Amino acid sequence: MYSLSSQKKFWTFKTEQELTELRLKQNHNFITKHGAAMTEDQKLAHFLTADEERLLLKQYELQLKEFCKRFEPPMPKYVVGTAFHYFKRFYLNNSSMDYHPKEILATCVYLSCKVEEFNVSIAQFVANIKGDRVKAMDIILSNELLLMQELNYYLTIHNPIRPIEGFLIDIKTRCNMSNPDRLRPGIEDFIDKTFLTDAPLMYAPSQIALAAVLHAASKEQENLDSYVTESLFGAAKDKLPVLIEAVRRVRSMVRTIELPQKERVRFLEKKLEKCRNQENNPDSQIYKQRMKKMYEDEDDLDVMGSSYHMNVSDASLDVSQLNTTNPANMTID
Repeated sequence: MYSLSSQKKFWTFKTEQELTELRLKQNHNFITKHGAAMTEDQKLAHFLTADEERLLLKQYELQLKEFCKRFEPPMPKYVVGTAFHYFKRFYLNNSSMDYHPKEILATCVYLSCKVEEFNVSIAQFVANIKGDRVKAMDIILSNELLLMQELNYYLTIHNPIRPIEGFLIDIKTRCNMSNPDRLRPGIEDFIDKTFLTDAPLMYAPSQIALAAVLHAASKEQENLDSYVTESLFGAAKDKLPVLIEAVRRVRSMVRTIELPQKERVRFLEKKLEKCRNQENNPDSQIYKQRMKKMYEDEDDLDVMGSSYHMNVSDASLDVSQLNTTNPANMTID
């Protein structure tokens, strides 16, 4: 249940101001750490501002949407919704200058496929990615644990898909609307747009679902006001003002979406390449050296494990049994 979920407890925020402050904090922390020797003017010229980060992330949300739309085999809507939640949550705790959105984006979608049991192998997944697929596979697998850590391992997502189906069934039962299924195209379009807003971080799935249904109904010249006030909340009218305000705000957020201008995005992409954390850039020498050292450390662990097994074998112990229980003999992925 959403009301008892980690999503409501830890990842649902009361105001847009809370989200803005979290993003400002991550931007400030990154600039403070990596621009300590710079003047304020130098920092402004070199680093992305919080507003610039937000604009760039909006562009990558559009890319996430298109990637999922073109994905083969076709990706269910709830998998897409979960991926968007992961992406938005990650950048409440991190700056896009620390971890490039194009790399985190793919990892969010891949983790979403696994969590939502949309069974595709990593080979099938990267077949949907243009360019160097071996490199893409390495990046996704390297970032998977990081992503889960930044989500605090709260991976279960409650999407508005199920409440939408519930509303449509209820409308068929308790309303005299002809063919409620004709609302589906408008509902799906509305839900797609909510993923480009902060609504998933602020409102319950049922509130977003109802906003989508009411929006689609109004497009079809249908009025569901009496259904909401009498059928849904006839016995709980005290809760109606909160619901009405939530629906109004969600519809307003969708209505006022501003898409990034291409020229502006290109400028910010170039700026990001210059100011991003090179320790997390797979193309940088610093990153490659760090990964090389990590693999060398793994090799050292393997050698230590082999030596340990040789010693216990001399003591006439069951080596095969030790191989299955001794952590030193495990390979770190």
